[in-house]
Amino acid sequence: LHSSQDRGDGSVKYILSGDGAGVLFIIDENTGDIHATKGLDREEKSYYLLRAQAVDKITGRPLEPESEFIIKIHDINDNEPTFTKEMYTANVPEMSDIGTFVLQVTATDADDPAYGNSAKIVYSILQGQPYFSVEPETGIIRTALPDMNRETKDQYLVVIQAKDMAGQLGGLSGTTTVNITLTDVNDNPPQFTQSMYQVSTLESAPIGFSLGRIKATDADIGENAEVTYNIIDGDGMEMFDIITDKDTQEGIIHVKKPLDFESKRLYSLKVEAMNTKLEPRFLHVAPFKDIATIRVTVEDVDEPPTFNKPYYTIEVDEDAKEGTIVGTITAQDPDASKNPVKYSLDRHTDLDWIFNVHSENGSIFTLKSLDRETSPWHNISIIATEINNSKQSNQIPVYIKVLDINDHAPEFVIFMETFVCDNAIPGQLIQTISAVDKDEPPGGHRFFFEMAPEATRNPNFTIRDNKDNTAGILTRRKGYYQSRVNTYLLPIIVSDNDYPVQSSTSTLTIQVCTCDSAGNLQSCNTEVMSLPAGLSTGALFAILFCIVIFLTVILILFASSKRQRKEEPLTFSKDDVRDNIVTYNDEGGGEADTKAFDIGTLRNPKAIDNKLRRDIIPEAILSVQQTVPLWQSTDVRAFIIQRLHENDEDPTAPPYDSLATYAYEGNDSMVESLSSLESISKDESQDYDFLCDWGPQFKKLADMYGGVDSDRDS
Repeated sequence: LHSSQDRGDGSVKYILSGDGAGVLFIIDENTGDIHATKGLDREEKSYYLLRAQAVDKITGRPLEPESEFIIKIHDINDNEPTFTKEMYTANVPEMSDIGTFVLQVTATDADDPAYGNSAKIVYSILQGQPYFSVEPETGIIRTALPDMNRETKDQYLVVIQAKDMAGQLGGLSGTTTVNITLTDVNDNPPQFTQSMYQVSTLESAPIGFSLGRIKATDADIGENAEVTYNIIDGDGMEMFDIITDKDTQEGIIHVKKPLDFESKRLYSLKVEAMNTKLEPRFLHVAPFKDIATIRVTVEDVDEPPTFNKPYYTIEVDEDAKEGTIVGTITAQDPDASKNPVKYSLDRHTDLDWIFNVHSENGSIFTLKSLDRETSPWHNISIIATEINNSKQSNQIPVYIKVLDINDHAPEFVIFMETFVCDNAIPGQLIQTISAVDKDEPPGGHRFFFEMAPEATRNPNFTIRDNKDNTAGILTRRKGYYQSRVNTYLLPIIVSDNDYPVQSSTSTLTIQVCTCDSAGNLQSCNTEVMSLPAGLSTGALFAILFCIVIFLTVILILFASSKRQRKEEPLTFSKDDVRDNIVTYNDEGGGEADTKAFDIGTLRNPKAIDNKLRRDIIPEAILSVQQTVPLWQSTDVRAFIIQRLHENDEDPTAPPYDSLATYAYEGNDSMVESLSSLESISKDESQDYDFLCDWGPQFKKLADMYGGVDSDRDS
């Protein structure tokens, strides 16, 4: 540096400041010369910005304003080219054409590209010829030979050089390595190792059984080596099949249909192996598939008997008699020897021994009568066994269907009880009834409802068949009074429409109840009871009348004995074992004795015990119901049932289901004894039916109420 104010007398001092001042650069303060203290690197810093000033050495006063200047570093070729990677990896398909792009490598030079040729790079290949080449200016690597085969060599090591100074002598250089792999293409077809294969199997081989494996090799790899096997021809195409094992690329031959040594013993198959993925540009070279022949030999085995059907279905009527043949099954030995076969029934399938099978001809017959309503189906199994070899047997299911016949009468669905309001009007529906039948006619059930013959002239109710297997009970009049009749019995006949026609009779119990104006039930005096069907009203009157007379006579005899107060000691026979024996040691008073009413007086007065019985609930003693007198009700059946019910529920009424001993004898007995053991008379003229001699008079009474229809009923 030099200032115009410097006259050379040493009065001027030069000062340097800025980038690197005093470190990289120093200035001679007297002369203004700038020196570098050490070597400079353009790649680190290409220029420096400095400031200089001239001042008076004595006063320090600036002689000139401060000025800036730049020091530029000129480049020299001191850096070799460097690749972006120390090693490159590339793939290229085998059989590629010449010039196929493989990879582009890149190198950089730290020198100044604008200054000479220090940073101008040229690429060249040092190793990898003649397979590959590199473009000098771009660094693109391409294939240099055609039809490079992966199956011959699949890995190549290529060394690429980058040299600066445009490749001239004296330039610096750098290298990199490129690993190039040839990728596989499907340029090889699969091939069998032999043209014919031999396999064998037993005729008993099940469907799906594997006979063996074959394999076609392929020089390719990956998906290009995947093979599909198919049977394309041969007489065993329907009997066998082949599938591909994806893991091993083998063809597995398996049985498709059951084999039979007696029918065919040798099969021939043509199997094709073909690649799954094909390369179109190689198809013209050769077909990418191979064909081999497979011969399958079927070997004989001793087979069990076979049936001509997979199962049997047999129908038989349920009224079939014992020993009836219901069907026949057939089995035979499939082997060439044709051994005879015997039949037997698997008793685990017929524990009740309903069927059996003839051992020689296979006919199935019944051992017992059948009932479809109990068992509509019988599933049994028949066993066929070779007579010469008992180990060879086979079993077949037989389904026996029992056909229905009309052997059951229809019945009401439930026990029918209903009521009629005392204010009912004529034609009012009081109940809808329906029926069920255990039989199952083919056309479905059709039931018919009608009154029983003895009730066809019933003035109280009628029945209407609804034609839908139901019937309605209708009133025929108005005004039903509980004080007169509180229960009606209506016998109804229900019949079916099958052959032979079956019918049954059931009795509908209708109770008279009090209802409001809307027909809602309010109260009923008596409980609806059921009696067996078939008893007419007149017959019930006769039975009731006899019972009433009998009870009256008994009460008279007991009353007569009450007048007798003669005491007798309570004695017993020494033979009395007290085991279900009732001893009568007291003679009744007979018909003349009508003043006795207390049956307790027939016993020894001292033996009377006022203690309550232990087997009677005390509260039940007060639950005796009052019944309607006979002359206030014309329904004899309900009257008898009600009286019977009251006596059963009355804890004070005899008998007590215990031993009753009568040791007190009454006086003035005309029949001498009440005991059935001592009243046997040898007088054949004696009439023991005198108690029921009032029948004709009772019939007149019953006719007044319309309850007796014939002399038989009376």
